[in-house]
Amino acid sequence: MKTAIVLGATGLVGSQLVRLLLENDTFDRVKILTRRSTGIIHDKVEEIIIDFDLPEKWAEQVIGDALFSAFGTTLKKAGSKDAQYKVDYHYQFLVVRLAAENGVPDCVIVSAPGADSDSKLFYNRIKGDLDRDVSKLGFDKLRIIQPSILTGERLEPRMGEKIGVLMARLFLWIPGIRKYRPISGEKVAKAMIMAYEDEFSLPTVIYGLEQLHKMS
Repeated sequence: MKTAIVLGATGLVGSQLVRLLLENDTFDRVKILTRRSTGIIHDKVEEIIIDFDLPEKWAEQVIGDALFSAFGTTLKKAGSKDAQYKVDYHYQFLVVRLAAENGVPDCVIVSAPGADSDSKLFYNRIKGDLDRDVSKLGFDKLRIIQPSILTGERLEPRMGEKIGVLMARLFLWIPGIRKYRPISGEKVAKAMIMAYEDEFSLPTVIYGLEQLHKMS
């Protein structure tokens, strides 16, 4: 039996991921790293409240068989580009790096289509930086998930996301737009677990939107 570590458990994808991991017989323990309590009560759950700025207090607890990360924020919620970069890149990379250093063999992380360190889009640059640096950590198995606009019920609704979903559905017939069509948070969570279970010969595999739809 195995231990799954989850980062981003309060988000749209992360909350679905935790639910599915609790139903999954592969894992008998789900370790949630979170800044605030999720309120989840389950025999398999171990919730660890962390302060990202004080890793010395919790670094040794980032131990398990697989790290699943669906962590992130928005520019609006963060308040500035620097603050968003700190959350989406620095905090997330810190946990992923600690997992690698502590001997966690596998990592599944949610990225974005168009992730590129040289992108003109700020969000894509963040994800590009993260994908690049996580790929250097030497995991036995790294699975990078690149969904498009997410659908589903969030605890904190995102108006921009709702508008994006509507626009994407209206313009799916335009060449090149289909690859950005919406996908539910539940489907992404299912694909994360299936990606973990996939046995590719390559240590690093990137899953695009078409693969995610087929998998889930």
